[in-house]
Amino acid sequence: MKKLKAGIIGLGVGEAHIKGYHKHPNCEVVALCDFSPEKSENAKNKYPHLKICSNADEILTDPTIDVVSIASFDNYHHEQIVKAIENNKHIFVEKPLCLFESEAIDIYERLIQKPHLKISSNLILRLTPRFILLKEKIQKQEMGKVYYIEGDYNFGRLQKMTEGWRGKIPFYSAVYGGGIHLIDLMLWLTHDRVKEVSAVGNKICSEGSSFKNNDMVASLLTFESGMIGKMAVNLGCVQPHFHNLNIYGTEATFTNTFQDYGLYYTSRDKEIEPKKVKEAYPGAEKGDLICNFVDSIFADQEPIISKKDIFDILSVCFAIEKAVNTSQSVKVNYIYK
Repeated sequence: MKKLKAGIIGLGVGEAHIKGYHKHPNCEVVALCDFSPEKSENAKNKYPHLKICSNADEILTDPTIDVVSIASFDNYHHEQIVKAIENNKHIFVEKPLCLFESEAIDIYERLIQKPHLKISSNLILRLTPRFILLKEKIQKQEMGKVYYIEGDYNFGRLQKMTEGWRGKIPFYSAVYGGGIHLIDLMLWLTHDRVKEVSAVGNKICSEGSSFKNNDMVASLLTFESGMIGKMAVNLGCVQPHFHNLNIYGTEATFTNTFQDYGLYYTSRDKEIEPKKVKEAYPGAEKGDLICNFVDSIFADQEPIISKKDIFDILSVCFAIEKAVNTSQSVKVNYIYK
C-alpha cells in the first residue's frame, strides 16, 4: 500500500496533527508551514528531517503531497482549501471550514467537481467517550424522546481573543470558532435537523480591546422533530474551559459537570440519587480524528466527520450569525444538497 504524504499548514494546533498522521502506518508527514519566523525556526530545530517553509503554496502546489492539514488562521482557510482542491489534495481542516457563506458555497461546488477528494474537519468532541455513551442511550431511546438540549461553549481564555491572532483579523466569529463544537454535538447526538434559529450577542467582556467582534452569543434552535435547542458561546467567561451540556428526555436527563463524571437522572424524586457517568471527558486529543480520515482515503468512504456534516453544521452556524446581525429569526439554508 502506498504511503500517503502529508503537509501541515499552521503550527499552532496544527502541530498536534503531526502525531495524528504518524499514528497511521501508511501515512507520513513530509512538510510543515508557518509564516511566523519564530515558529518556523522552532520547527526546523524540532523536526530537522522535514521540509519547513513559510509560504503555504509550497505545500499546496507540491505534487508529491497527497494530504494537507489546514490549521492556519480562519481568514486563510477558503483560499488554501481552494488551492488544495485545484491541486488534487485531500483536506483535513481545522474548524471553521471558512468564514462566509459565499466561500462555503464555492468550496462545495468545487468539491462536487472532484468527488474523489476527501475532506474532514477537526470536530473532536465526537470522540469523547462520555458523549459517545450518550449517543448510544439516545439511539436506544433509553432517555425517551429528547425534547430539549442545551450546550454552552465556555472558552474561559479571553486573552486569546484580546492578545492573539483572533483580535487581529478583520472578522472572527465566536459561533464558527467555538459554538460550532456544540452545534455539531447537538446534531450528531440527536440525528435531528435545525429548521430555524434566533440569536443575540454582545461584546462586553472584550470591550476596549483589539477584539471587535461578539464575544458572547446565545441562540435558540428549532428542530424538525419539534425539539428545542439552546446554544451559547461565551468567550469571556471567568471559569475554566468547559463544554456544558444538558439533555432532557421524557425518561431521563443528563448534565455534564466539572467533576470527573456527568450526572444521569432517571427520576424526578430528589431522594433518588442520579447515576454517575464516569466515561472520560474530554478523553480525546486534537489529532485523534486524523487516523480515521486517512483510513477514509484508502477505503474511499466518508470519514467520521463527513463532507455533509461539515456543510450542515456550518449552515446552522451561518444562520445563527445572520440572526445576531439582523435581530430576526432565520431559516437555515442548507448548502449540501
